[in-house]
Amino acid sequence: MAPVNVVEKPGFRKLINTLDPRYNLPGRKYFAEKALPELYIKVREELASQLYVTHFSTTADIWSSRTCEPYLSLTVHYIDNWELKSKCLQTSFLPEDHTGGIIAQGLQDALMSWNLNEARQVCITTDNGANIVKAVSLNHWTRLQCFGHRLHLAIERSMKDPRIDRAVAVCKKVVSSFSFSWKRRRDLATAQQELNLPAHQLISESPTRWGSREKMIERVLEQEQAISQVLAADKKTRHLVLTWQDLEVLESVHKALKPLLEFTDALSGESYVTVSYVKPVLHLFQSSLLARQENDTPLTQSIKASILDYLREKYSDPSTNDLLDMAGLVDPRFKITYCTEKCEAIKSRAITEMEAMLYETDQGTAELAASLPQDATTVSQPEEPLRKKSLGSFFKTAATSSATLSQRELIEKELSAYLQSVNVDSEANPLQWWNDHEEMFPNLKNVAKKYLCVPATSSPSERVFSTSGNIVTCHRASLKPDAVDRLVFLAQNL
Repeated sequence: MAPVNVVEKPGFRKLINTLDPRYNLPGRKYFAEKALPELYIKVREELASQLYVTHFSTTADIWSSRTCEPYLSLTVHYIDNWELKSKCLQTSFLPEDHTGGIIAQGLQDALMSWNLNEARQVCITTDNGANIVKAVSLNHWTRLQCFGHRLHLAIERSMKDPRIDRAVAVCKKVVSSFSFSWKRRRDLATAQQELNLPAHQLISESPTRWGSREKMIERVLEQEQAISQVLAADKKTRHLVLTWQDLEVLESVHKALKPLLEFTDALSGESYVTVSYVKPVLHLFQSSLLARQENDTPLTQSIKASILDYLREKYSDPSTNDLLDMAGLVDPRFKITYCTEKCEAIKSRAITEMEAMLYETDQGTAELAASLPQDATTVSQPEEPLRKKSLGSFFKTAATSSATLSQRELIEKELSAYLQSVNVDSEANPLQWWNDHEEMFPNLKNVAKKYLCVPATSSPSERVFSTSGNIVTCHRASLKPDAVDRLVFLAQNL
């Protein structure tokens, strides 16, 4: 989003005048004090009208701007007409100490400002910061730990080995030596042609993204011959040539981490269901991707075991397991495939939730009927003329025997029919499946809307901060917190 003062720059005004000489372009003050605030109010009212949903989930995170001002972001996620919606509610200024109590109050105030009932919130997805974990605990909300952060911490923990530290440090120095020398990059391109290697540039590591380290290692291993040829030709860089021990360590690390590279990005989406994938992904890690193989080196085996032990420990929480099991149950791709230990308990919970939702719907209907005038509720029905009994009427009782079933028995029958239905393809869209089959499962569809809206990672809040970083730039460092909130809200929701 461009700064408001763009409208007063001569080049922009000349462009507008060229497009339409009749248009009188307003000044910066008009857009800052009138147009943008009015647009914010309009978009906020439109969004508020869409948030009358039965259940929703949220993500939250804390971020510091370029001017070191702290902000708390909150995003909401819900299903509307079987489409997954993701909206940024606010990016509020948080000037006080970031204690659990203050963050908890800030989150409650944010929901209240949008008339969102805490009881309707399925869960909140956050990272593993101690203060925000404490805040969620104080509010007595269900919390889902961000899968991306957990995987990152699991991999960082498995990398704590002196051999890996040395090999990665050398790898970084090699990449740095090429990054700051055009001559070496030129020589590398020449060596790539001579050795018939792909003409790829080396990749630098980002400390906050484990995937960038894996990509750096993969690229160095791919270009190892060309790199060694260039470095060995200069006596100042000969000491950076990777030894066979370093190469063996890097290959071991690469073999362990390569299969995991795509999962963080795949589970960070906002427009498709992700929460029901968590348990299948953990099962895939344990049974295949991180399983011990005969040709694994001891270091590769150690890395795999460390990652599995960490994830197994962190996802052993009963409340987290129940949430993931329920999400998997209402996903027609998985159902109860990955909750074999307590299938009956999960079925029982689903039946209980369907009964509660049905009771709540009946109560709402009864309250609506009670609020109507007496004449409106007692409309006389015309009398049907007497008809001669037909032969088919003798068999009507047998056909309608299901009407004698109790409400719980009908719900159990519906759940059983759903579980016995054919599993859909793993790449199918579960929301599209529910859109096509909601009439067949009128009670279970409400449970699906409740749980499938939960995001598996806190990436939506982090994307808000990326937007904020493009707004609070070095040229716009004096923006007031209210203006930041408005601009981020419009950039995310327009």
